[in-house]
Amino acid sequence: MNYGLLLGSLTWGSISGWWTLVCMLFGVLYAWLLYRNPVNVSERTRWLLAVLRAVAVFVIAFMLVAPLIKTVTYQPQKPLVLIAQDNSSSINTFKPRGFSTEAFNTQLATLKKVLGKDYEVREFNFDHDLHTGLSTGYQGKQTNIASAIHQLSERFVNQNIGALILATDGLYNQGTDPQYEARNLKTSIYTIALGDTIPRRDLLIGNINYNKTTFLGNDFMLEVLAEAYQSQGEQMRLSVAEDGRVVFNQNILITTGTFRKVIPVKLNADKKGVHQFAIKLAPVSNELSVQNNTETVYIEVLDARQKILLAYAATHPDISVIKQLVERNKNYELKAIQTNKLSTLKLSDYGLIILYQITAADNLALKSFIPQSKVPVWYMAGAQTNLQDFNQEQSTIQIVAGRTDVQEEFAVPVTGFSLFTLTDSTLNKINRFPPLLAPFGNYGSAGGASVLLKQKIGSVSTTYPLMAFNEADGRRSAVLAGEGLWRWNLAEYQDFGSHTAMEELFSQSIQYLTANANRQRFRVYPSKTVFDEGENVLLNAELYNDALQLVNTPDVNITLKNSSGKNYSYLFTRTGQSYQLNAGVLPVGNYSYTANSQLGKQPFSTKGQFTIKPLNLESRQSTANHQLLYGLAKQSGGKMLQPSQLNQLADLIRKNDNIKTIVYDDQRYSDLIDSKWVFVLILALLSTEWFLRKREGEV
Repeated sequence: MNYGLLLGSLTWGSISGWWTLVCMLFGVLYAWLLYRNPVNVSERTRWLLAVLRAVAVFVIAFMLVAPLIKTVTYQPQKPLVLIAQDNSSSINTFKPRGFSTEAFNTQLATLKKVLGKDYEVREFNFDHDLHTGLSTGYQGKQTNIASAIHQLSERFVNQNIGALILATDGLYNQGTDPQYEARNLKTSIYTIALGDTIPRRDLLIGNINYNKTTFLGNDFMLEVLAEAYQSQGEQMRLSVAEDGRVVFNQNILITTGTFRKVIPVKLNADKKGVHQFAIKLAPVSNELSVQNNTETVYIEVLDARQKILLAYAATHPDISVIKQLVERNKNYELKAIQTNKLSTLKLSDYGLIILYQITAADNLALKSFIPQSKVPVWYMAGAQTNLQDFNQEQSTIQIVAGRTDVQEEFAVPVTGFSLFTLTDSTLNKINRFPPLLAPFGNYGSAGGASVLLKQKIGSVSTTYPLMAFNEADGRRSAVLAGEGLWRWNLAEYQDFGSHTAMEELFSQSIQYLTANANRQRFRVYPSKTVFDEGENVLLNAELYNDALQLVNTPDVNITLKNSSGKNYSYLFTRTGQSYQLNAGVLPVGNYSYTANSQLGKQPFSTKGQFTIKPLNLESRQSTANHQLLYGLAKQSGGKMLQPSQLNQLADLIRKNDNIKTIVYDDQRYSDLIDSKWVFVLILALLSTEWFLRKREGEV
């Protein structure tokens, strides 16, 4: 525990120190005037009374000068030693001969006691996320070393981090290179090299490249990376089974001790729906592990793509970003075209129109088509938007501007948005995105509009809408009141190495806008068709009355059924005008669902399916990456140790001159007149003087 040392001193601030002498002379003069004439007391008592009065007057005068008391608190902070233990399953699956995880766990747990009271030791374990405390399970399905280092750096920012002890095999399947993140930690990293670097006899599926969606009747490809170690001369047998039916077989001769080959597998999409493909390598004798011989992927076969039109007047970096984000979802096909070429298109072929910094009034074809149709429209405003036409065409977001300037607006997700579900990861990323450029002015939204994002100007959060959705007269619409999506796309890739948040934002927005195109009165749909193992299953539901208006008065019940026949029953939660359900984490497998509701006397029912796929990422690599651990230790001034050298770690930390207690001083100033002890002193002096005079009979 930290302790503090408090020291105090007197300072004058802007007052000259000569006032001390003036106050002292004033006290002496006052006492001399009062006791200069002989009184009916002894000479010795008279001098004592004079001294008491002089001191009392000096203190009173001194306080009127208003000096300050300088207080300095010295607070020592012991060095933090952070222990981060890899809890992924690869640690236990591919451990070297003679290594005991139980013995290692015991030795790692005693390190806190060995370091003693001179260090503050904090213990953590990590897989795809960081968790408090050490673990003995080694059950993690994913490993993200960079994220663990980043979270530790943020959690202990501006604290005295002396050392990070990182116990891992160096294998990661999520996040960026840990060496880049480690540079921001600014501390010595001692790595404990777990796992086995000696290649052993093993076959494994290293990677599978494939598209998650394809279209009915089309051929599609799987590219399987097959690897073999210490198996030269053996035959590798690859098989692919679709929904349990073998559709592909191939034998491959293993020609080297370290063998890798990409095997193309051509298949045909002959049936609509989500299909399971099990890719398997037949094991060979004395193989290290067969867990990495099998991988399962899921591919959705669709009838046709949803056509989307993106119309714009002038080129902009956002155009290509929107096209890329939309078309990463194979359900959608986007056509980007300038307004002067719109007359060549048949607008009724499109299920959604995105107007980028234009309005329908800017083009004759749009002006005649949009008011007469019920096609959903997504307006994206910016510096070139005609705000007068923009406000007349839609009421989702109204912008009243006195000038044509733009200003930077950060996006803040709105709690309680209910039209569709975005994951917490996506919402957190949006909070960290750079600002968009939005027209300067006052913003308002329609009474029935649902605001997804609000504006933050600088550090000030406002009630102004930045992105909102609305439904009026049978048409759904959306407005994004800012340009600069290319900044969001670039920032997400730089910070997180992917575009998943942007893809989810666009996919969910488009899914909502186009959802009522077929006029289904009752819809229930999962947030995605394939969930990862350990991921929360999220479902949405919508119920429409006869006027095709959203209502959520009746209850909505749903029953999930897995492939073994087990049922899970739930009741949807009302959110806004629709429904949501977080079914939590469910076991791996294929699920079908039946949802029911009743509006008045009319019953509604709908069915669907989704899949929860297993995660086998930890079994794809069996050879530990100690080179990474050596690099982490060397660049930070630490050292890489083997598990057998763990007993040396405490001495290495003690001998590191950079790991030491830091003393912080906290200086504060306060007025002397605020100190209660000064008044006690004055009262004591005057009371003593009065008591002595009364005792001597002097009035």
